[in-house]
Amino acid sequence: MTDPVPHKRVFHPAREEAETAAQQTESPQTVSPAYRLAFQDLDFLLREDLRPVRFQLELLKPELLLEEARIASTFVFYGSARIPERAKADALVEAASTDHQRRIAERLRDKSRYYDEARKLARLASRVEPDADGRRQFVVCSGGGPSIMEAANRGAADEGRESIGLNIILPHEQLPNDYVTPDLSFRFHYFALRKMHFLLRARAVAVFPGGFGTFDESFELLTLIQTKKIKPLPILFFGREFWERVVDFQALVDEGVIAPNDLDLFQYCETAEEAWACVCRHYAGTDHGLDCPD
Repeated sequence: MTDPVPHKRVFHPAREEAETAAQQTESPQTVSPAYRLAFQDLDFLLREDLRPVRFQLELLKPELLLEEARIASTFVFYGSARIPERAKADALVEAASTDHQRRIAERLRDKSRYYDEARKLARLASRVEPDADGRRQFVVCSGGGPSIMEAANRGAADEGRESIGLNIILPHEQLPNDYVTPDLSFRFHYFALRKMHFLLRARAVAVFPGGFGTFDESFELLTLIQTKKIKPLPILFFGREFWERVVDFQALVDEGVIAPNDLDLFQYCETAEEAWACVCRHYAGTDHGLDCPD
């Protein structure tokens, strides 16, 4: 009897073919690397001239999984991997054995308040309900590591909501923090692809005090908006005193290398509530379902 329902596909699925290939009979031909299925041949995939394919895979995998998770937009958190929560900051000060170590530890302790603010801001973002189509908005997204990144994912966990972690392979392994949702925890080889995923769904970005990585990510974002490669969105620099001490933005204007209105691309904030109010003002009159103060 003929099957009345046409088959959706005529070829066997790749997974099924891979299982068949694993059961092959050994011979001089079948044990040769040339005989491996291309998508199972790690040596082949890691060849220098396969880099464009690896770029595509690293772009595609998180994109597919985030789409399947129905995540429409994100609230991105940038910031140092070295600013601990207050209790750990106190321990660093106590453990300091030299005047230099103590000064650094005390400076980090002074900035530990931003761990608390990042956590509170993530809680506010995580309270945004899914839209009418069930797609999730302003999902917390961090670099997946410790300190400020941990605080962001932790704030989402406080609200019982999922959050994203975008880790990167480093010489000293950076493990995902305990608060990243396991099924939304991604690892990257290419910094460029990681930075792209930070921004593909971003609708707001909080920039906390940080070092080279934070500078890299935040200044690239400012450049993309300045050059109109992406639409303006709320960019919230936490800690005006810190940022004006380490970067003289006004000097860039005075030297003529940026325009005066480029300073309007971002806003300074000190508290989570202040930052959330900025986001609400930016999206006022739009249908983003934000839980904003009256």
